[in-house]
Amino acid sequence: MLPGEVYPPAEDSSLLLRAALREIGETDRVLEVGTGSGYVAAGLSGRAAAVVVTDINPHAAACARARGLAAVRTDLFAGLSGPFDLILFNPPYLPTAPEERIDDWLEYALDGGPTGRVVIERFIADAGRVLAPFGRVLLLVSSLTGLDEVRDLFARAGFVSFVVDTEQLEGETLFVIRAMRDLCRMGA
Repeated sequence: MLPGEVYPPAEDSSLLLRAALREIGETDRVLEVGTGSGYVAAGLSGRAAAVVVTDINPHAAACARARGLAAVRTDLFAGLSGPFDLILFNPPYLPTAPEERIDDWLEYALDGGPTGRVVIERFIADAGRVLAPFGRVLLLVSSLTGLDEVRDLFARAGFVSFVVDTEQLEGETLFVIRAMRDLCRMGA
């Protein structure tokens, strides 16, 4: 049983794991940012050269360690150097007004700020720093967050992106976006 401060695996977790299982290679160094319970990374264990996870929530980092995962308590990529071949992230993507904030550790898994993209913007801006030259990013987003807006953030950061999986839920659609460096813009 998970502590109440840790995001439990749900439909979004299963969707990201499903996409990651199709994407992962046995020589990949994998980083899962914001691992929560460690469900996705644990599902990838033994399928890659290395799997490392991060979470800002100390309870989540402890859960991941209890699953046998190499867990670092940090904010996104802070203190990491990479390179990673595959980066996964199920970010806090719910649009949240200031008066809706709950001010606890679980909020870090849910609160995407007024647009639902506040953490996603920071993630995309820094992902290239730890991503291998031909690395890939799998990012889960909701229709509530704005798929086109997130893909535009990737494009402005020098990535090409496309949707690799979706799941319809009541009131929203979940998408997994696969992003890679735009080699044409890099002069390759």
